[in-house]
Amino acid sequence: MYYIMFYVIDMKKDELLEMGIIVSIKKEYTERIEKLIKNYEFRNYIPKRKFKYLIVHESGNGIKYIIEVGNIVKYPDKIDNSGYGNSKFNKGDGSQYAYFIKHLYKLNQVLPYQYLKSKYNFNPPQAFTYAKMYKNLVNEVKNAPKCKLK
Repeated sequence: MYYIMFYVIDMKKDELLEMGIIVSIKKEYTERIEKLIKNYEFRNYIPKRKFKYLIVHESGNGIKYIIEVGNIVKYPDKIDNSGYGNSKFNKGDGSQYAYFIKHLYKLNQVLPYQYLKSKYNFNPPQAFTYAKMYKNLVNEVKNAPKCKLK
């Protein structure tokens, strides 16, 4: 007998929609995040609206992860040097903001880009887009089976 394990994110009904942004992250970085080598996501911006979740489109693949963000640190404030890219951030050799990866969820099946494009007219954002722009897509992501990695 086989069991499919999935994890339901503990959030209010529309929290992912209201408090989420969609970002694109290159595969080399999502792999480090999944292996828990990278514990911050680095960006040069903070959206104007408050957010708590990153819905991650893995470049060249599709939507694969949801990251719950913890503290956001602005350079020149420092972060722990223990993760990939952290010392570079602390030296000022990169992004202006470090988003702490509080929790990481991986969808059991990637929602491929071509599927997202045809069903939701989705285009991966260059920087980010608010989840509210893709209500039905976000509902599918929220309801998709997933596992908690961190």
